[in-house]
Amino acid sequence: MVKAIDIVVNPFTPFEVEHDQTGFDQAFMEQVRMPASMRGGVTMEDYIARMDRAGIDHSLLIAVRAGDRRMKGSIEIPYDQVARYCNAHPTRFSGLAGIDPFRGMEGLRDLEYAVKELGFVGAHLYPHWFRLAPDAALYYPYYAKCCELDIPIMMQVGQNLIYQQDVRLPSVARPILLDQIAIDFPELKLLGIHIGTPWADEMIAMAWKHQNVFIGIDAYAPKHLPASLLHYMNTYGSHKVLFGTDWPVIDPERAVREMETHDLRPESYGRVMRENALGIFKIAERMGITT
Repeated sequence: MVKAIDIVVNPFTPFEVEHDQTGFDQAFMEQVRMPASMRGGVTMEDYIARMDRAGIDHSLLIAVRAGDRRMKGSIEIPYDQVARYCNAHPTRFSGLAGIDPFRGMEGLRDLEYAVKELGFVGAHLYPHWFRLAPDAALYYPYYAKCCELDIPIMMQVGQNLIYQQDVRLPSVARPILLDQIAIDFPELKLLGIHIGTPWADEMIAMAWKHQNVFIGIDAYAPKHLPASLLHYMNTYGSHKVLFGTDWPVIDPERAVREMETHDLRPESYGRVMRENALGIFKIAERMGITT
């Protein structure tokens, strides 16, 4: 049995719910059919039990920075908060540092602190929360810093939904916009997460074109993955696709179960569910893997 790695996980304990750190409201929870029993948050111990039942070995926790701090509806999960979860369960969690392009040099120093002092293994960006396309100039210092720190950056591509009824954000990140970034930073490991829906074929094209562009299959139930993406991950793109859930949007047990129904080739399944993440995020040592 392949022990999976989930590359997109949002902390969703009662603490994040109580402190308005989720970024979504009751209407969104209804839209994604979140069970009523979950809506007050899930303790980290209960989430780890879900990981165990699903066969997920390790999860990447996002220290979310979603939106300009001066704007209504913006949220943040502090880096140190996520670091506490990771330090409490070092073989189960690694941290991802959220990026806010409006923080300038402060944000760059924060990113360096997260990697060098807290042991975070990558960066994370929600372009739509900032109403800035991924190739906007304000992001470029952060791409350069990721290269300097030798960490990947993931970002939501494709459409975004309405997470809060009174904060409606445009979809600014079509996958094709990763093209110029990958040209300008060929050494940057760049992950387009959330599949790229409804432009999944664009996301495949970017991963096929650029050596260091990858695809995260999260935020949508795996049974709905496009046929072209399933073919890509099962054949010539098996080294370019990484499994994720976007928890609490998709339950990990459901996600793994539905991935298994696709009957991928064993070598393709192993790469998508585990091996690609191990290589890109360099987390073997953190997970206690010595070989």
